[in-house]
Amino acid sequence: MSTAITPVNASDPLQFEWAEGNVNEQYYAYLHFNEVEKLAENETREFNITVNDEYWYGPSEIPKYQSVHNIVSTKPLTGATSYLFSLSKTENSTLPPILNAIEVYKVKDFSQSETQQDDVDSITNIKNAYGVTRNWQGDPCAPVSYMWEGLNCSIDGNNIPRITSLNLSSSGLTGQIASSISKLTMLQSLDLSNNSLNGPIPDFLMQLRSLKVIKIGKNKLTGSIPSGLLVREKTGSLSLSVDDNPGLCTTESCKKKHLSVPLIASFSALIVILLISLGVWRFRRQKVTSSNSKKKGSMKSKHQAFSCTEILNITDNFKTIIGEGGFGKVYFGTLQDQTQVAVKRLSPSSMQGYKEFQSEAQLLTIVHHRNLVSLLGYCDEGEIKALVYEYMANGNLQQLLVGENSNILKWNERLNIAVDAAHGNACTIYGNIFHVLCTFTLLLISVDFQDWIVLV
Repeated sequence: MSTAITPVNASDPLQFEWAEGNVNEQYYAYLHFNEVEKLAENETREFNITVNDEYWYGPSEIPKYQSVHNIVSTKPLTGATSYLFSLSKTENSTLPPILNAIEVYKVKDFSQSETQQDDVDSITNIKNAYGVTRNWQGDPCAPVSYMWEGLNCSIDGNNIPRITSLNLSSSGLTGQIASSISKLTMLQSLDLSNNSLNGPIPDFLMQLRSLKVIKIGKNKLTGSIPSGLLVREKTGSLSLSVDDNPGLCTTESCKKKHLSVPLIASFSALIVILLISLGVWRFRRQKVTSSNSKKKGSMKSKHQAFSCTEILNITDNFKTIIGEGGFGKVYFGTLQDQTQVAVKRLSPSSMQGYKEFQSEAQLLTIVHHRNLVSLLGYCDEGEIKALVYEYMANGNLQQLLVGENSNILKWNERLNIAVDAAHGNACTIYGNIFHVLCTFTLLLISVDFQDWIVLV
């Protein structure tokens, strides 16, 4: 655009011509202009444009120095075997016409049909949802030589192109898996790997029956894999790649655990109702004397009372935490005779509070059972409220039930623990009915959904 041509004789028109020989051919012309000379105030450059001696455009005034101007044919040129463009200056022009560049495009008719509109709409929505920066323009599948990058297409029974493969791997995608993918009903391969997609794997992928390959690894997907995809993977009709999604559960056990949660909640609600009903019944049947009330409120017992200083020495100033709950933190400690103990300290921010601290201490001074941890002493001095228990060196029950260690408990071991825990649970004080309920509740907590079905 930095150079231009003018006619040899300033008064003559500037002309150019091309011939094709086929009156049915169609053409589009693009003329580009740029003033390359600094014109004086009394100088002007203005001209008209004709095609085959018929008016086409004008009068056109060249824009200011080094300012580009384009003229484009809005309708195709057709019906002639040759075309003569002529640029002639107007009567008011002091300078001849100029032309910097010209492009002529010939319309080519492809025998291939356009991509099915549903697929076009879907892939356009995907492009907009993810802000795809690839050169996705025109028809996605046609012509074949200019098929969109990352797509593969096939011709269906009606000779219409359909999108059968979508590869957006390593494209910087964010957000959830776009729902528009569900409209690509002929999709056979989907690759969304190595992006930053989050959220769950959508169920609509199960409805794409033509899908044979799904690659969604190296993302941030969460939740569980739809069961239909797992079934198709097991039968060999689907290749599923989901590696490197830290928050994604890749086994069917996730579904089972999710199904067991509402069941546990329902049975727990039933137990609560029965507990409340029995409490009301016992309240009406029994009279609580003031002496019993005083006895329950007292912290005095045959167990050793530790001072604040002794608790600090036993726990090495609360150095090692071995557990934590709603009551507070539990610390490892050692008595003077080298007996290892666990010291449960009431936290000032505990939701249970001092009354529950007293109740637990009082209960353990009365109830003794081989399946209950023994209370060795307590401290109720100043700001330190603590209970001293014998130390259990093999860890807690939760670690053995759901931990990832190699000593995971078997079914019969879980059953024995559930029964023993129910025997030792405080609710056994209220009779055999609650013994059964406690056992059943612990069984639900300690087994997965499949084991629960076996139990029933």
